[in-house]
Amino acid sequence: MPHGLALTLVTALALTGCVNLAPDYRRPEAAVPSRAGSASATGAPELEWRAMFLDPRVRGAVALALRENRDLRVAALQVEQARAVFRQTDAQRLPAVGATAGATRSGIAGRVTQQASMQLALSSFELDFFGRVRNLSASAEASLLGAAESRRSVQISLVAETASAWLTWAADLERQRLAQQTLDSQQRSLALTRRRHAAGAVSGLVLAQAETAVQSAIAEAAAYPATIAQDRHGLELLLGAALPADFEPHADDALATVSLLVDLPAGVPSSVLQRRPDVLAAEHALIARHADIGAARAARFPSISLTASAGTGSSALSGLFKAGSGSWSFGPSASLPIFDGGARDAAVRQAEASRDIALATYDKTVQTAFREVADALAVRATLADRLAAQQALLDSAERQLRLAQAQYRAGSTTQLDLLDAQRSLVGAQQALVTLRLSEQLNRITLYKVLGGGWREGESGRDGRAGEAATRSPQL
Repeated sequence: MPHGLALTLVTALALTGCVNLAPDYRRPEAAVPSRAGSASATGAPELEWRAMFLDPRVRGAVALALRENRDLRVAALQVEQARAVFRQTDAQRLPAVGATAGATRSGIAGRVTQQASMQLALSSFELDFFGRVRNLSASAEASLLGAAESRRSVQISLVAETASAWLTWAADLERQRLAQQTLDSQQRSLALTRRRHAAGAVSGLVLAQAETAVQSAIAEAAAYPATIAQDRHGLELLLGAALPADFEPHADDALATVSLLVDLPAGVPSSVLQRRPDVLAAEHALIARHADIGAARAARFPSISLTASAGTGSSALSGLFKAGSGSWSFGPSASLPIFDGGARDAAVRQAEASRDIALATYDKTVQTAFREVADALAVRATLADRLAAQQALLDSAERQLRLAQAQYRAGSTTQLDLLDAQRSLVGAQQALVTLRLSEQLNRITLYKVLGGGWREGESGRDGRAGEAATRSPQL
């Protein structure tokens, strides 16, 4: 390459990006109170999802969902799409150099001529004095980082939804077992009542009450097969595949194994909310809109482009690289906007309006995150007392039923009193299953709304586009 052309390229690269017209970006203050909870959360671990679930069946179901779920697959492909857009846009910051070679042979009036040439050319390269190309690249990079955070948000939601669906299935299995136990008990009671009625010990009304109780229990038990089938279908939709039999929940999981979930902190500083993937995605969108303003402002100024080439030509291939066969050209060009009917000014106002929209969206995302954490913590604050009270109520209902059964056998109470005691016990058992499920789902909700776990004092991200733009997010 001739020395003059090389010097031209070096000078062009040195002059690009002299001015940046994008407004300076500073992370907005969180539009929420300084703390999302009153309790201390110092030292709370950064939880990886496998550490969140101690039951291997839950971990297996979640792992299957992370491999097969189509929503997560789409989110990952969107990251790859955004990465390609960024690389394509960022490539405009460097000159495009191409090489051509050719040979011709022609004849006129019996005279044959031939020509061979080789050329290295610099296509039209914009000297980015005002940062237009640089800001377009920065906007694409921020969009890439936002897509990566959106994918992480989808993954965290998928983990939480899969575990929640598995737990709900287990709870419904327990409810089905309770309904079947109730039906069996009512049928035994009905058989006893029929014998006593045949002996004249009870009236026809008592027998009718027992028969009604059995029919009611049959109706309740009959509803659970459809409910459990729906639980399976919902979980398998999240998984994107059939659930292996080894990963299926059992009825006793609602009260035993499921409770072995890792606990989560009772309060977090609001700065943690800014590390949630949806909040980070909103922030990257805001950063991208700042860069778009710089690109729109730069479009109002003159643009200068360079075109250059260097090569050699000869009538014979052997003479291509001989002295005197070289050629070169250099052609700068400038474009100055004079009148466009206000289109460029409108483009700037549009970019600024988009920035304001992104800012409002960021604030709303942070506020939504704060509410989700605050709501989950508010529920958690009462769960221990509610579980203790419900367990005490269950114990009392069991004692009531034992006394009612003894008094009924002794003839000192009525069938209606026995049925009331049985209904009270069943209601207390069902309520305890529901409350234990709520406690487990609350832990999963906290894991989700905290962005998959956190650690006090961790470095976090400052919202600036970094080397993550060139890395694929990992599961």
